[in-house]
Amino acid sequence: MSDTMKDQKDQKDQKDQKDQKSRKDRKGDEPGATATPKGPRPEEIRFFGTTWLNRDGNYPTRRAAVSAGSLAAVVASCLVLRLAYEGLQIAAVGDFVMLMVVIMFTICGALAFTHTWGSFTKRPDPARQSSLRGLLTIGFLGSLTAYFLRSLKEAPGESLHRAEHEKATEEYTRRTAKRTGNPAKRRRT
Repeated sequence: MSDTMKDQKDQKDQKDQKDQKSRKDRKGDEPGATATPKGPRPEEIRFFGTTWLNRDGNYPTRRAAVSAGSLAAVVASCLVLRLAYEGLQIAAVGDFVMLMVVIMFTICGALAFTHTWGSFTKRPDPARQSSLRGLLTIGFLGSLTAYFLRSLKEAPGESLHRAEHEKATEEYTRRTAKRTGNPAKRRRT
């Protein structure tokens, strides 16, 4: 008998959860409640959410914090690379290996910088992105530098997201524009 009571209680709990969910879904229909805005929603940017759209909600503070954080990451990365370089000197691996390591980090850093900088204005190809993953990992200093420099101008990726959002809003407005008159009564030329 206790099993049936337990099953009935579980069913009642599930029903209550469904009722609460449907009430939350209908909340926008109630008078005085804020309804979700119609049209395309802006895509969130890491550390900024959707504040980039209207540049509100402590947007300048967030930009300053992101700039400071990315600069701190660049400095910490430089220190790590410096320690690695000194470790190679202590190990006495030779001038050729030292030169190859410096060249490798320089080239990978430059490629990572250009790739990251380009991804702020144009969506990167996913296949190319996955094939460059190792190179971008080695050139992490270039990616961090690009992120820092872009955060001085705007939220990294803001111009890309803004262009996509404006295009989606324009398409939404065009799709939902009201027709005037009855199309069946139009004159045919």
